[in-house]
Amino acid sequence: MMRITLLLLAALLGASPGAMAAETYDLVLTGGRVIDPETGLDGVRNVGIRSGTIAAVSVEPLDGKRSIDASGLVVAPGFIDLHQHGQSTEGYRLMALDGVTTGLELEIGVADLAKFIEARRGRTPVHYGASASYLAARVLAWDAELRPSHLGVEAGILPQSGPATNEAASPERLARVLARIKAELESGSLGIGVGLEYAPGTTRHELIEVFRVAAGFGSPVFVHARSSGLREPGSGVESVTELAGVAAITGAPLHIVHVNSTCMSDALECIAMIAGARERGLDVTTEAYPYTVAMTAINSALFNPGWREKRGLDYDDLEIPETGERLTRERFEELHASPKWHPILIHTNPDEVVDAVMASPLAMIASDGSLMHPRGAGSYSRVLSRYVRDRQSLSLPEAIRKMSLLPAQRLEALTPEAKRLGRLQEGARADIVVFDAVSITDRATFRAPTEPSEGVRYLVVDGTVVVDGGKFVDSVFPGQPLLGAKP
Repeated sequence: MMRITLLLLAALLGASPGAMAAETYDLVLTGGRVIDPETGLDGVRNVGIRSGTIAAVSVEPLDGKRSIDASGLVVAPGFIDLHQHGQSTEGYRLMALDGVTTGLELEIGVADLAKFIEARRGRTPVHYGASASYLAARVLAWDAELRPSHLGVEAGILPQSGPATNEAASPERLARVLARIKAELESGSLGIGVGLEYAPGTTRHELIEVFRVAAGFGSPVFVHARSSGLREPGSGVESVTELAGVAAITGAPLHIVHVNSTCMSDALECIAMIAGARERGLDVTTEAYPYTVAMTAINSALFNPGWREKRGLDYDDLEIPETGERLTRERFEELHASPKWHPILIHTNPDEVVDAVMASPLAMIASDGSLMHPRGAGSYSRVLSRYVRDRQSLSLPEAIRKMSLLPAQRLEALTPEAKRLGRLQEGARADIVVFDAVSITDRATFRAPTEPSEGVRYLVVDGTVVVDGGKFVDSVFPGQPLLGAKP
């Protein structure tokens, strides 16, 4: 009966039954090494995609409207970057060429989620989203101007050192901060971004109240810790202790950003502390990026007096990214006092510390990316080249788990859609990276931070091919906003 039906339909449409049956899937990836970090699948498979969803993962041949030969290549879930400041046209292009299918601004967040989303809707090749910005809420509570920072016009308010960063909040101002954060969470923000080191005036009480808001929504707090020093008071170890304590008091999920920068040479001790907190039932996660040099704004409160003693650094540990100039005291004071934003590189960690952090199963990968640092263009390819291929300190499946499944799981409390991300299995969202494990490499440097990575052959976002044969397709925009579920 089915054969007769196919013959009748074929006659009506002027096509053969075989041709009709061949167009089962919109896109098929054939013969690649398919890795799914959730089920542990690691084998040669064919992947069929239909309507933006992975519809089949099979050892049997699959037919589709387009078929891509992935023989000799790795087929994996697209990478999810929880900490990406490069929320711009060029930033999204670089993310795609680095294997990223979802890039989120969660550390600093954005001041107005609705404006952020509408400025990108239908215009991005990868998925995007943001947290509610605690720093922006503080600036508004002081009736100060929300000035764009070096992170971009909408994506990230990093205020210059001043009253809104350095003063404790009065009860009235704290009420305004909390009301703003609640409103942004209700509009779909992905948790709360708290750049605590950029607001040293924040009291312990104020921080607890912010965490209580997050706990009420079941939303994580993505925190740049209060201090990144090596000495007490103000060490990274002390800062992680503070955050774990506030999470325990309030019950809010906690994500500590860039543990390599926060804890410097104490990073492994901080990871051990996070492991201990998790073993005792706290929902605490962390991330790291694969570079030894940090970047921030020299005008920010991070460089308030005492920064050298606290961090164990000196002026010549600071570098102007465009020129490589190392600073003197006079040059530092000139730039720190300037009303114009000045990004600065900070030489914080030796290779052996970063290499050890990358090997930790608890540290997911997140870039802390911008257009002024090579991590915005090369973090994920660098992990695959340096730690999987060259040093062999990470297996390929483990690296993929740290770059896809772990960040997806961090987002699951916020939105059910996250359960379809970070996986390569039937029913998952068709966000897929196809790369050459032999040749993939990062090419960005501190003098040329926007050099794209090489080795990503194909990138599929929501079923649409965004990188095709290693070349970025600039005419398709399948990226969708990732929003928190309404309370």
